[in-house]
Amino acid sequence: MKSKPLRWSEILLTALAPVIWGSTYIVATELLPPDRPFTAALLRCLPAGLLLTLFVRQLPARRDWARLALLSALNIGFFQALLFVAAYRLPGGLAAVVGAIQPLLVMGLAWALDGRRPARLAVAAALTGILGMAALLLSPGAAWDPIGIAAALAGAACMAAGTFLARRWRPDVPLLAFTGWQLLAGGLILLPLAWAIDPPLEALSASQGLAYAYLSLVGAMLAYALWFRGIAKLPPVAVSSLGLLSPLTAVTLGWALLGQSMTGLSLVGLLLVLGSILTVQWASSASEAART
Repeated sequence: MKSKPLRWSEILLTALAPVIWGSTYIVATELLPPDRPFTAALLRCLPAGLLLTLFVRQLPARRDWARLALLSALNIGFFQALLFVAAYRLPGGLAAVVGAIQPLLVMGLAWALDGRRPARLAVAAALTGILGMAALLLSPGAAWDPIGIAAALAGAACMAAGTFLARRWRPDVPLLAFTGWQLLAGGLILLPLAWAIDPPLEALSASQGLAYAYLSLVGAMLAYALWFRGIAKLPPVAVSSLGLLSPLTAVTLGWALLGQSMTGLSLVGLLLVLGSILTVQWASSASEAART
């Protein structure tokens, strides 16, 4: 059976989400107050969730609340908390390389729960993506902190499970309501962490206020809406592989705006990751077509 053509419009729209997430790194490091990671995650998610739920004003059915709570924890609350733990205990490159296992985890879930054995090409491409990320980001002296590695692995597992289950458990509500309730519930999970661990926020400057607004309105509200839209329209493995664009965007912006260096090996790694993403898109589309 011939494979369906790649749905480039859907792929590109979904790809905007990790590109936006990649841009938030430079915003956070250059504009936000330091040493307040959970506060940044909280102010990224909770206001966006409040705005979306107030705008849509539609409750999910009672039968969907338990599943929606778990999705909120996996996609937002637990993932954001683990992400910041990993980021603070590991070099950014090592955290990104560990996170690059997400496509493989989604393939494993699809195989274990749906009986969908992954295509060999998709597995090979996902492994190539990890190698490319290592070439792009790892430095020879990267510190392998056990707690940081565990947090990065757990965060990758949360995001992989959330991406996979979001398609299976999508409640009968509009996209913005689905996005808003997850951001709201995930923000409430982050609230006690920010209150207990981070120092209180002092008066914000105009640039800091705009940075928090960008993280919430663009980095959470818009990006997660595009992400969950993509999950509904594309194979979960294809969506998960697009997440590799986030560290790629962060590296590219650091090079373009902050003058950070890129070696020849880094460029090879960047090309390998891009090739991995494109190959996984094609292999996932072919695999989906073969089952229809």
